[in-house]
Amino acid sequence: MDLFVTYIKNRFIRMNPQLRLFLLGMMLLGVAAGIFETTFNNFLSDTFDISANARGFLEFPRELPGFLTALFAGMLFFLPETLIAAFCALTIGIGMIGIAIWGQSWMWMMTFMIVWSSGLHLMMPITSSVTMYLADPDKRGERLGQVTGAGLFAILLGCGLVWIGMKYLDMGYSLMFIIGGVSAIIGAVVFAVMRLPGAHLKRPSFVWNKKYWLFYVLASLFGARKQIFITFGPWVLVRIFDQPAYIIAQLWMVSGVLGMFFNPVLGRIIDRFGERKVLIVDSILVFLVCMGYGLSHLLADAEVALGLLYVCYVGDHLLFGVNMARSTYLSKIVVKQEDVAPTLSLGISINHAVSMAVPALGGIMWMKYGHSSVFMGAAVVAVFMLIFSSMVATNEEHSE
Repeated sequence: MDLFVTYIKNRFIRMNPQLRLFLLGMMLLGVAAGIFETTFNNFLSDTFDISANARGFLEFPRELPGFLTALFAGMLFFLPETLIAAFCALTIGIGMIGIAIWGQSWMWMMTFMIVWSSGLHLMMPITSSVTMYLADPDKRGERLGQVTGAGLFAILLGCGLVWIGMKYLDMGYSLMFIIGGVSAIIGAVVFAVMRLPGAHLKRPSFVWNKKYWLFYVLASLFGARKQIFITFGPWVLVRIFDQPAYIIAQLWMVSGVLGMFFNPVLGRIIDRFGERKVLIVDSILVFLVCMGYGLSHLLADAEVALGLLYVCYVGDHLLFGVNMARSTYLSKIVVKQEDVAPTLSLGISINHAVSMAVPALGGIMWMKYGHSSVFMGAAVVAVFMLIFSSMVATNEEHSE
């Protein structure tokens, strides 16, 4: 163990100083994410006792900032991406602290949830863009995997705070949100001191190119698949199996531990075998996760059913990491590298256009036909993911 810690420490010291700062900022945001994502569904259930239908419709305002990501990114095109990252982290922190203080009111909760969501979604393309800028062209997948792994380690810390704080120290939601908000604000300071000379100084404010059509399709399908699991995956555990917040935190911790090792390896797999094969396998695994969520209630043993849901929850979190393959795919097919950041932003807007509609539809299906119908619908999405993933081909593959 000591050798492992020494190895990590030495690698961190020898690292590019700007990458070191970026990793630190991402880890501070990871702590905030670990706290928020593991408590928010329980907070909604305990504070407002809302139905699955209402939970689904709540995703519309929550995901609206994601739909507007391309617009927000375009408005800030004149700023270095590191300063945009600082703005995002600050917004996330304000949103969490606002919910902590005024979240007992439905309207104020929604207001600060939107503030938090705005920072979170605008940060998504910045993370990928800056990470790939700090990587060698043939090691972008590996670098994305490393950054994702570091972020998951930080999420693990945030989950640990929730587990210990809420189970053993009797901390409430408000204090947890404040801790996460302060962590994000410190992250904003770290991003603000970063300097990346020449990085996207001539970044266009908006890019739409029909040559990137497959990326747009994959982004929309990922939006549908992602939102079903973000919204209704934990809702199955919270509302049907009555799992407390610290159990959700523990599942996130398991995901974080596995992801710390899985994502760097996944990045190298993407570099080695290509995006097409990885995305095809991802589609198949997502289909199996859908089956697990949708059919687990048919098992006679409730403990086995709950165990299967735990596996599905953790597995689905790990599969979110495959999104880096879509980013590296885009970086290989763009006409010019300045297109990467705005196209990633547009991709997020596209997938969130889907994300805003899917939860409302899913909530209606849940109330009318039961929770399994939602995940059967997600299984259909996984089939379409498989079809379009099989069409992926990069410029390098065309030239071979």
